[in-house]
Amino acid sequence: MLKRRIHPLVAPFVLVTLAGVGHPSAGREQVIAVTGGGSLQQAIDRARPGDTIQLSPGVTYTGNFVLPNKSGNQFITIRTAPADAQPRDGVRVEPTHAAALAKIQSPNGQPAMRTAPGTHHWRLQLLEFLPTSSSGGDIIALGDGGSAQKDAAQVPNQLIVDRCYIHGHPERGQKRGIALNSATTTISNSYISDIKVKGQDSQAIAGWNGPGPYVIENNYLEGAGENFMLGGADPAIQGLVTEDVTFRRNHLAKPLAWRDQGWQIKNLFELKNARRVLVEGNLMEYSWQHAQGGYAILLTPRNQDGGAPWSVVENITIRRNVIRHAGGGMQIIGADTTHPSGSSRAIHVVDNLFYGIDSKRWGGTGAFLLIGEGPSDIIVEHNTVRQDGNIVMAYGGSKQDLMEIRGFQFRNNLVSHNQYGVHGTDRAPGGDTLQAFFPQVVFQNNGIAGGDSKGYPGGNEFIDEEEFERQFMNPAGGDFRLRPNSRFRGAASDRKDLGADLAAIALAMGLRPGARIP
Repeated sequence: MLKRRIHPLVAPFVLVTLAGVGHPSAGREQVIAVTGGGSLQQAIDRARPGDTIQLSPGVTYTGNFVLPNKSGNQFITIRTAPADAQPRDGVRVEPTHAAALAKIQSPNGQPAMRTAPGTHHWRLQLLEFLPTSSSGGDIIALGDGGSAQKDAAQVPNQLIVDRCYIHGHPERGQKRGIALNSATTTISNSYISDIKVKGQDSQAIAGWNGPGPYVIENNYLEGAGENFMLGGADPAIQGLVTEDVTFRRNHLAKPLAWRDQGWQIKNLFELKNARRVLVEGNLMEYSWQHAQGGYAILLTPRNQDGGAPWSVVENITIRRNVIRHAGGGMQIIGADTTHPSGSSRAIHVVDNLFYGIDSKRWGGTGAFLLIGEGPSDIIVEHNTVRQDGNIVMAYGGSKQDLMEIRGFQFRNNLVSHNQYGVHGTDRAPGGDTLQAFFPQVVFQNNGIAGGDSKGYPGGNEFIDEEEFERQFMNPAGGDFRLRPNSRFRGAASDRKDLGADLAAIALAMGLRPGARIP
């Protein structure tokens, strides 16, 4: 039975008590309905674990709202009241849903929503977050990126952002959608767009002072500098490395209209201080040469301001993704070139489709992989790659001991040789580069379009470019499935097909069995 009453201290709230549902303090959970004239912060302060704060669809709530630290281990939910036009659980919100969402807006350049130190168990759901009045700040701040958060006990945790539409101003942009400096946080089914500024980096989601774990799943992320980044500033918490990140089924893109608008463009996905990261089932597209070379993915440990020499990028798995329309595929840098740092190591790149890696259209090198400064234990296998530059570009380190790239394995891939194939600084392409930069390299069982096998290790198949094209269903149309009679079928060292498992990619992206990758 529902008991409905107007509470005199928080009118015009409507408090609906859910009889029979346990409340840790009062024995009952409440739905706190905040009408258009109500105070959202007052409702937030009053809410108890297990309560739901419901906002009115289409109504704007203005303020710099703070999620306080409360006792209890049940989530307090802030959401728009249910409406038929809202996306259901597990479905990504879209801008077309905006009319069915309550709006939250900062009156100044400070975040519209932020967490208090140590707060926990808050859920933001089915909300639209509008731009701040200044493009230079964050729209949502989960945790604190500065010196106010120096201790692990101060880090907010158990936070969820679900089906939220977060966007900058279409003309002046926004520096950051979500500043992610919390612990145990999930961001899912959300849409973050128009995150762009001129003369500095901007990110849809960026974190540098939070330990993780994070689940970032089924979001659309649009950012000019980096769509998603971990690191980029020294953490205030000593020894902090963001760990245990699952980044799955997201769509990362930069609108093509941005090419002529002067926003600072870098890459799509970047790690500067992270450990144990799974990147799976994502679509990453449109990255071009501007403030950097246009590589879609950048992995580079950075002791950014000199105060975090422990920074590493290690134990990273990038699998079953589609990466397309970029000036380069991936760049892996082994160590910081300015300050002491840890290294890039134990990186596994498997079962990915890279295509449209095109220097003529997007600038940059057009290379699949640029690698240097001594990373180690890099495995690249079962990828299908269509690029117009090098297979691998290698360079030495700023220190002599960073010249060599140890534990490098490149096998069972389908890739174009183009003019230089595998080429290192001051070395001849092929075997000379492999011997100089990659001690005890494994380079085998690759299907390579064009090029000359001389100088390369045995066990690779170099074939005519036209013959290579005929192995696929419709490569010009983006269909890289192998034909039933393709010579690449069953030709891998593990007896699988050469190149990426496109069926596994489609499954990881949440497509129905047998569906073609869009």
